[in-house]
Amino acid sequence: MESLTITLGEHVFDALAAGPADGEFVLLLHGYPEFADCWTEELVALGEAGYRAVAVDQRGYSPGARPTEIADYVVDNLVADALGFADSQDAHRFHLVCHDWGGIVGWALAGAHSDRLRSFTVLATPHPQALHAAIASDQEQYDKLDYVRFFRSQVGGAEQAILGDNGDRLRAAYGGAVSSELVERNVKRLSEPGALTAALSWYRAVATDDLDIPAGRVSAPTLYLWGSEDRALGRTAAEATAAWVDGPYEFVEFTGASHWLPEEAADRVIPLLLAHLAANKS
Repeated sequence: MESLTITLGEHVFDALAAGPADGEFVLLLHGYPEFADCWTEELVALGEAGYRAVAVDQRGYSPGARPTEIADYVVDNLVADALGFADSQDAHRFHLVCHDWGGIVGWALAGAHSDRLRSFTVLATPHPQALHAAIASDQEQYDKLDYVRFFRSQVGGAEQAILGDNGDRLRAAYGGAVSSELVERNVKRLSEPGALTAALSWYRAVATDDLDIPAGRVSAPTLYLWGSEDRALGRTAAEATAAWVDGPYEFVEFTGASHWLPEEAADRVIPLLLAHLAANKS
């Protein structure tokens, strides 16, 4: 793999890349609390398959792209960043692969710019409007997102709690599904001054506690992978997501898998991802 930097205006983003420079471009967007290296196994597989795959430490996660205002982290800005990442690599059309908060960005991008996508693959994250409806109708889903309301209401206090006990509370968030080596790297990076506040600003920039995030219908070919043991994102929203996709759509449930699919279930993700991309090559 290669290390890259991508400059968009005043912001400089750190990124990882694999594969030939002339391969079809694949952009991978991580979630919270993750960085580009959550996609390590997927990047290697994509590069070996001939794609040009790039995973970016997104806004707030890259030290050179860490604005201090909550308003800087609205979804429109995150979508603009993602399009900028592709534009920086001269990729007008590209494959998009997302997880967790990266999935929120991906759904918003796919709804507004499906013409830019050869394919869309999302891990764990349902369509934002399916999630919004589930929060209102499904008590279990509402309860699963108590942590989001805590992040949003306790500016400063949430950071102290998450990094409490020398980072053990943050370590516990991964539920043992992510390698200890990667968890330690994440804890170290999120303990840098301002890093965790920037990551939590993604949540705080949303207008409402019930996560009413604008995202339209999607016409790009879409693959949605969801773990049955996801502690944050439940079945109601996952199954309702199909109603928001007008293009070719495949939903695959990973029985027994948790939320951390890029790291925990790479051996199951990669064959499905490669088949989806191959079916939608130019």
